[in-house]
Amino acid sequence: MSMLKKIPEEMIEKVRKANDIVDVIGEYVQLKKQGRNYFGLCPFHGEKTPSFSVTPEKQIFYCFGCKKGGNVLTFLMELENYSFLEAVKILAEKSGIDLPETNTTEETSLSLENQNILSAHNWLTKLYHHLLRYTQDGKEGYEYLKSRGINDDSIDQFELGFSPAVKGFTADFLEGKGFHQQLLVKAGLLNLLDDNSIVDRFAGRIIFPIRNHLGKTVAFGGRTVTGQHPKYINSSESELFQKNRLLFNFDLAKRHIRKESEVILFEGQMDVISAYQAGVKNVVATLGTSLTDNQAKLLKRYVDTVILCYDGDQAGINASFKAANLLRQVGCKVKIANLGENSDPDSYISEFGVDSFKKNIIQASDTYTSFYMRYVKKDYNLNVEADRIQYIHQILKQLAMIDSSVEREHYLNDLSEEFNLSIETLKDEVHAERKKIKHKHNGEQNRYTRSTSKLRQQNRLLPAYQNAERFLIAYMLEDQLVSDRVQKEIGVDFTMDEHKVIATHLYAYYEEVETSDVSMFIDRLEDDNIRQLVIEIAMLPILNDISNQEISDYINIIQAQKRNIAILNDYREQQRLAEQENDPIKAATIALNIIAIERQLKNTK
Repeated sequence: MSMLKKIPEEMIEKVRKANDIVDVIGEYVQLKKQGRNYFGLCPFHGEKTPSFSVTPEKQIFYCFGCKKGGNVLTFLMELENYSFLEAVKILAEKSGIDLPETNTTEETSLSLENQNILSAHNWLTKLYHHLLRYTQDGKEGYEYLKSRGINDDSIDQFELGFSPAVKGFTADFLEGKGFHQQLLVKAGLLNLLDDNSIVDRFAGRIIFPIRNHLGKTVAFGGRTVTGQHPKYINSSESELFQKNRLLFNFDLAKRHIRKESEVILFEGQMDVISAYQAGVKNVVATLGTSLTDNQAKLLKRYVDTVILCYDGDQAGINASFKAANLLRQVGCKVKIANLGENSDPDSYISEFGVDSFKKNIIQASDTYTSFYMRYVKKDYNLNVEADRIQYIHQILKQLAMIDSSVEREHYLNDLSEEFNLSIETLKDEVHAERKKIKHKHNGEQNRYTRSTSKLRQQNRLLPAYQNAERFLIAYMLEDQLVSDRVQKEIGVDFTMDEHKVIATHLYAYYEEVETSDVSMFIDRLEDDNIRQLVIEIAMLPILNDISNQEISDYINIIQAQKRNIAILNDYREQQRLAEQENDPIKAATIALNIIAIERQLKNTK
């Protein structure tokens, strides 16, 4: 990689080794240890069963589903769309390593326009915050936040601000910093009116900086304090800000989410700030829209359990039902907090305190099934017999989907007591429903099996010589002594061209480095296909100690294959000459030899 020349290679290695791959990837993916490796849901493609593996010994990752793999640097490059230099700098900052100054132009994955937009947001965040905290222009916003119980520490931590209703204030400030008006309109920081005049989009509003997961402000939310409509507005969407992919406060909350092994999801930014201020820090919020599939998948990558804590009015309950079903679809365990009618998290914490919020709201959250039973009741008049029966049947269908017999019986007992029905009758109904579900599931499984059987046929076991080459390379990646022996005995005389390329690079690597390090080795490979193949081979299950005889066996299989191919090619040439000489007997004898060799080659598969 030409990028390697910009920072000394030994410094890159120092950065890479200072950042354990499990720790770095663990900030993006919920990893669980299985044996020597860690597994989680792949961040590069949608999946419900973890196929994404991280190997701490080799400091590499690999997804058995989408086949992406690499080291800690390539992970950040793939996921964050960083350049190589950006990834090195991010990890250097993370580990407290000072990089030397380089004379080269700074590499970045962002366009110049997006860099300017980020810079403009950064300047405005500081300006709005300063105005709120220290000037008369921001006093109105400051007093409002104080009236809502938000203290100075929280105002500073979330960098809350205020945009004064002064014509041209924001435009003049940013133009003075060298930003073009056209860019600021495109970024949604200024609004262009019909008469071509420019106004601040957020004038007269409290400012809530919206940060991406790296802590960079990419948009603003604005809350009116002067009765403007609508009450809340956000920045317009852009390449940097897509509200269906971001969650408010995710950058601050993610480490607390991992620590608590659950996340509390709110609807409003004030709910998040109040809870965070009170010491409940595993909290995030959507950005003025319903929970989206992208946001649900983001949460699932980090945590299994999501507690929905929406407003207690009917709109909040409906939103909870919709969000709960979406989260369950992506594999989350869902609980729903019950705030009571016409209450919201912010006001509850203000009125009753954080201890009551934790104990009586969060810890007492309903399971999805309890919430479901309560939620669907609104659609029925339970004083009417037909409605009552319909309601019971709908609940039984839901209970039939629960695998735990203990959990099923718990809810069946509730139904039995509420409607004075025998538990045996209810169990019989659930059993019948489960049989229907099982029959349907088996049909789907059969369709799945039929489709995957074709995949298995396409991905038959590799021929023995190919497996021998792959495993031999895997041992060469782990042990320079094995590599030295293979280089001496067969050099690059592998049967597969890509294996020849890998061996060539590996011999050169050991000439220079003299230590086995897969993570370092793959950084030197410029061909993406070769790099991915090396990672795939490095993930093969190999022995800690391999005997000389086993290495010899692999070499013998490869050499036998090469000899047989050479003999076969020689016989084919002899057969061609015999046919040219019009000697059918000789041609037929050679044909028998060819069949024998081909059979022998077939038997090595």
